[in-house]
Amino acid sequence: MHAKTASTLLSPVADDMRQLDDLIRARLDSDVALVRQVAEYIVAGGGKRLRPALLLLAAGAVGFRGAARLELAAVVEFIHTATLLHDDVVDESQLRRGRRTANAAFGNAASVLVGDFLYSRAFQMMVGLENMRVMRVLADATNTIAEGEVLQLMNCHDADVDEQRYLDVVRRKTAMLFEAAARLGAMLGAAAPALEQGLATYGMHLGTAFQVTDDVLDYSGAALEIGKSLGDDLAEGKPTLPLIRAMQSGNPAERALVRRAIVEGGRADFAPVLAAIKSTGALDYARAAAAREAATAARSIDGLPPSAYKDSLLELTSFSVTRRR
Repeated sequence: MHAKTASTLLSPVADDMRQLDDLIRARLDSDVALVRQVAEYIVAGGGKRLRPALLLLAAGAVGFRGAARLELAAVVEFIHTATLLHDDVVDESQLRRGRRTANAAFGNAASVLVGDFLYSRAFQMMVGLENMRVMRVLADATNTIAEGEVLQLMNCHDADVDEQRYLDVVRRKTAMLFEAAARLGAMLGAAAPALEQGLATYGMHLGTAFQVTDDVLDYSGAALEIGKSLGDDLAEGKPTLPLIRAMQSGNPAERALVRRAIVEGGRADFAPVLAAIKSTGALDYARAAAAREAATAARSIDGLPPSAYKDSLLELTSFSVTRRR
């Protein structure tokens, strides 16, 4: 998130986010030196901290300002970071947010094990809140995310993945934690069931819009801006929406080209695949899909009373589609 964008979009929770950073550092403390070293590397890497921000905005929107909001926001960030650590090992990624991934810096074994530490620390903190419903939401979300990771692995190099199978992975792997974060914010404020469900639906559609936009940026962004190598998805044989659409609407030669690129992986065909994606209008198609998700997210919180928090939640729906990284 650009500095300007972060301050405008998340300004209602700016103080909370500063406190959250301090809490994250405190909760990552361990007497095992390598855990501290890798954890500090990850924290210093920053990132948008979008999921905890979403929890804090949702809590604010329903009028909750208790200390539990920061503890839960940290839990959500730890779960997210653990999935990233494991993801980067599975994908053999070298770059994230414009710098070396933890697995590139410390090796795969350290990344996997520190990811396990983050998961278990998140569950320690969660239990400390002594709220069975909160634990259930987070336990279910974490399990769904793991299923999404496995589904994505199964879809790699499979050129027959259709839009529905793609969206199923997105909903589980990415949108689920957005949904849980927004729902938890509502739960902390003991919001009415309709408001809680509205925020959960908002989170799910917002998360989907973010992921679809991410997949568009892999073929249209600038590597320096998006903080990873362009064409990473293609190199891993991931059939994302731009590729799926290009195969649906391309001519026979384009379809054969994209199919081969998905099955074989690698970057050798990146330029011709990119040309096929552009000539079939696949990026515009995917952007329109992200925009529909964002619009559904915005409608889902119509029931929230007016506030600066609600304004930020609505601005996030636009940002999810227009961002460039």
